[in-house]
Amino acid sequence: MRKRFTREQILNRLRKTVSEKRPIIGTGASCGIIAKCAEIGGADLIIVYSTGKSRLMGVPSSRLGNSNVLTLEMGKEIFNVVKDTPVIAGIEATDPTSMDLELLVEPFINAGYSGIINYPTMGSFTTYRKKRESVGLGFSREVDMIKLARDKDIFTIVYVFSPEDTEEMVKAGADCVCTHVGGTSGGLVGYKGEVVKSFDNSVKAIQEMVEAAKAVNPDVICLCHGGPIEAPEDTIDIYKHTDVVGYVGASSIERIPVERAIIEIVKNFKSVMIR
Repeated sequence: MRKRFTREQILNRLRKTVSEKRPIIGTGASCGIIAKCAEIGGADLIIVYSTGKSRLMGVPSSRLGNSNVLTLEMGKEIFNVVKDTPVIAGIEATDPTSMDLELLVEPFINAGYSGIINYPTMGSFTTYRKKRESVGLGFSREVDMIKLARDKDIFTIVYVFSPEDTEEMVKAGADCVCTHVGGTSGGLVGYKGEVVKSFDNSVKAIQEMVEAAKAVNPDVICLCHGGPIEAPEDTIDIYKHTDVVGYVGASSIERIPVERAIIEIVKNFKSVMIR
């Protein structure tokens, strides 16, 4: 029987982790084997994004088809193997086929998800975000979705991209803020070049968002994601120089390690000489 967690149960678990001086780790998982291994490894949250399917295809993280339908379908495979970890649904709040937010969120909770995150998101766009905002399908709709979830006592984690985004989301009642500093670099199909923030700039952007969050709610949980933060050693300096208490990894957990492991094991098999 699949296990659903209440908002209070999730928050208690996360706060306990922080009280033990251990980071909260959210892991993107787009198939059963990754979710299963993430749980064994100690993931605090397993997050299901439709975009993860593109990572498993060996291509850059991309939105595929009807995101919400795909995420609901992916949940079946994840729930089948995850035993005792909250599973969070990535919901595209700006889906124009679901204009009623209550009707949009309800199927995910009924399916067994224990919380939600605003992904895919308009937050990472600039001009397009403004255009969509003008027709009621911009970032503010994601904020409305989080407010609805809070009113229903559903656990929420949110991607934010600026101090202004952060302030809006925390005022809406977000439980956990994930400061997003761009697409993850590294690996075979990671973001490259000037589109990736420098480490120092990422640290600065993260801390600005954390301070904006704490100004609204000192108890909100703050994590980080993306950009040049692609390996466990990268988080050491992040924790030193910012007030985040954890990390959310998608490409850095379900793509880059798989790339490296498979390349290495095939090389090792290939290196054995036959008679």
